[in-house]
Amino acid sequence: MEMSQSVTRRTAGARQWLALLGFGAATFAAAAIGGLGVQGTSAEYQGLEQPAWAPPSWLFGPVWTVLYVLIAIAGWLVWRRVGFGLALWAWVVQLVLNAIWTPLFFGAGAYGLAFAEIVLMWLAIGVTVALFRRVSRPATLLMLPYWAWVTFASALNFAVWRLNS
Repeated sequence: MEMSQSVTRRTAGARQWLALLGFGAATFAAAAIGGLGVQGTSAEYQGLEQPAWAPPSWLFGPVWTVLYVLIAIAGWLVWRRVGFGLALWAWVVQLVLNAIWTPLFFGAGAYGLAFAEIVLMWLAIGVTVALFRRVSRPATLLMLPYWAWVTFASALNFAVWRLNS
């Protein structure tokens, strides 16, 4: 009996870590799609009219790296508490919108469309935060820096759109 419980615990532990890797892979996929949308656009982005408060280009990579880690952990924490339900469907929706934004803004140079899309992403993050709040305070707190950054990115997207249209 005791050996069976030990095996069950190890299996459950392995499942937890595999799930965390899965959430990491999902956020990595969103980041990779975004990375493909940015390739070869540095000179173009530098040539755009920018607001005075725009951060330097080098800052975006480190910020997004940290945010993607937080997003993955938040999703995993919710999954551990309640499994894959409505809260995680909202998480998936915001992640898909995240993956779409970068190719729209950088790849297509569709700044107005990218702004409309980032507003939808901001709303989807808000829904995700509200649903996570019912399940896990730590997961909710991990999503707040992301929501704040997307708020800033939305303002920056709008400013770039207006300055360059």
